[in-house]
Amino acid sequence: MSLNSRIYVDKSSLIAYTNAVIDTAQRFVCVSRPRRFGKSVTAQMLAAYYGREADSGGQFDSLRIAKDNSYQKHLNQYNVIFLNMQHFLSQTQSVLAFKDRMEKELLWELQEAYPGLHYFDSASLTTVLQTIAVKTGSGFIFIIDEWDCIFREYKNDADSQKRYLDFMRSLLKDQPYVSLAYMTGILPIKKYGTHSALNMFDEFSMTNPGPLASFVGFTDEEVKSLCKDYQMDEAEIKRMYDGYCFDGITHIYNPRSVVSALLTGSYDHFWNKTETFEALLNYIVLNFQGLRDIVTELLAGVRKRVNTATFSNDMATFSSADDVLTLLIHLGYLGYEIKTKEVFIPNEEIAAEFCNAVEAAGWEHVADRADQRQGLYRAVCRL
Repeated sequence: MSLNSRIYVDKSSLIAYTNAVIDTAQRFVCVSRPRRFGKSVTAQMLAAYYGREADSGGQFDSLRIAKDNSYQKHLNQYNVIFLNMQHFLSQTQSVLAFKDRMEKELLWELQEAYPGLHYFDSASLTTVLQTIAVKTGSGFIFIIDEWDCIFREYKNDADSQKRYLDFMRSLLKDQPYVSLAYMTGILPIKKYGTHSALNMFDEFSMTNPGPLASFVGFTDEEVKSLCKDYQMDEAEIKRMYDGYCFDGITHIYNPRSVVSALLTGSYDHFWNKTETFEALLNYIVLNFQGLRDIVTELLAGVRKRVNTATFSNDMATFSSADDVLTLLIHLGYLGYEIKTKEVFIPNEEIAAEFCNAVEAAGWEHVADRADQRQGLYRAVCRL
């Protein structure tokens, strides 16, 4: 677990929420956040807590979740299936091959882990899961990391995307063996027409993380404590990495960048160490009316109102500048104020990414404005 890391911020209270929804209609949870915001760490934490194959109490007894009334009831009590979808996708050349490989691996692992059971159809994944749940008296908890990798790797292949969603629906929806399904990704669940194939999920995204807002990144209180421990300038950390805000929480920091700054003792632009500015450039140069002017104003520190409702939750279907801006919210390039429905550049680190992108795009007047403003960006959610 990440408990062994030099810097560990205790986010285990999230487990109190997932405990509360186990075996209820709200047991389907989809959490979407940008890269560098701790999705995989959280998924690994949940798998370690729920998995019945190991005694992990020693890891959790000193954490915040241990004080919750539900802690002992659910600790190491479930059959856990942990799926890293990117892992399966990287081993195959198509979505169909990806699906087949995952089903075969799961069937093999399940039958190895639960020998001696008799199945009506041993080649059917859902039948095997149902049989195990009945015979062991325990449902399954599905922890699915990088669930949306199909929509990033096959961004223009609508047929493959739909096949994947249909597979996920058949695996999870209305299945009595599902005690909890927790999915993480960058994008919210893909819409087809007016509905989603996975409409049983409650979604917690960068546009509205709801009760899970404090688990998206580091909070002000957490960063203050870290800055004190590492003797770092809190104001400088705030200027560089703060600026995301949600309803009721006005300070959310990029956790990966904060940790990198503390460990290196420098206030660097760590975002570009994990992703180049071309990722941003590809979207801001899309030829939608008004997009260049909006980027110019954002670089000047202006907030712009955006309609997030038309976004199709993929990386290829755009019908307006608002769709592009909504994607940039989910990618972490823009902050979003749900009350005012406005977007903004959250901090100095992200402002630098915009500066690099507009310069590469050849937007000279925008680049000039960015140069004038460089170093003056501040988080606009502070009250």
